[in-house]
Amino acid sequence: MNTSSSIHNGAGNPLKIVVIGGSGLIGKKVVQNLRELGHDVLPASPSSGVNTVTGEGLAGALAGAQVVVDVANAPVWEDQAVLEFFQKSGRNLLAAEAAAGVGHHVALSVVGTERLLDSGYFRAKMAQENLIKAASIPYTIVRATQFFEFVNGIAQSATEGSTVRLPSALFQPMAASDVAVFVAQAAVAQPVNGMIEIAGPEPIGIDHAVRKYLDAKHDARTVTTDAHARYYGIEVNDQSLTPGQHPRLGPTHFEEWLKNAN
Repeated sequence: MNTSSSIHNGAGNPLKIVVIGGSGLIGKKVVQNLRELGHDVLPASPSSGVNTVTGEGLAGALAGAQVVVDVANAPVWEDQAVLEFFQKSGRNLLAAEAAAGVGHHVALSVVGTERLLDSGYFRAKMAQENLIKAASIPYTIVRATQFFEFVNGIAQSATEGSTVRLPSALFQPMAASDVAVFVAQAAVAQPVNGMIEIAGPEPIGIDHAVRKYLDAKHDARTVTTDAHARYYGIEVNDQSLTPGQHPRLGPTHFEEWLKNAN
């Protein structure tokens, strides 16, 4: 079985890296970044015949792989369904990695997961993290804050008629392109057997970010600040969604991203 010492950085020998969820928002960018570093990268998803929930195609995809990067997200959000997705996917993937001799498992998770367990989604992400920690494969969990690209989804979830009701709690969102850079860096580095937190360059109120986004899109909806409004059904405060001390910060500012967003 490969060990963590078999993992080389971008300046070393090319690695075979499998990116689970390689056709998604983050996955496509991770694949591109790793290929630019000269690695042999296989994007894997149900559309390419690799299904972590059923196990279909996993053994073939992982043959000879030194690193697996898991950035797949659940296709469903109902509490039990999302839990089953991350549990089945995690068990199947980790077992296939062990059989293939994979030396490093990199997974994308969410800053504040342990503070958001009133949500079934975050309970499922915690279950995924626990499976990774209990497995025998050296790992790195990259916990990211929310992506700028999800601000529209936050607005949609909080819309009642023409009003968007949101709390002023801080979060520290970041660009998906910056997330992908950090994930790719983790993939070619030594496993940390722990977590890395990544975030945007500055905290901003959830209500303020959505207001700026809607203004930039010339959206007529009005954002109303309500301290008791929920974030995807959860009550949050300034600590819920922000990173701890010494996160790695992406360079892209929200205002800059807004100017270039379609």
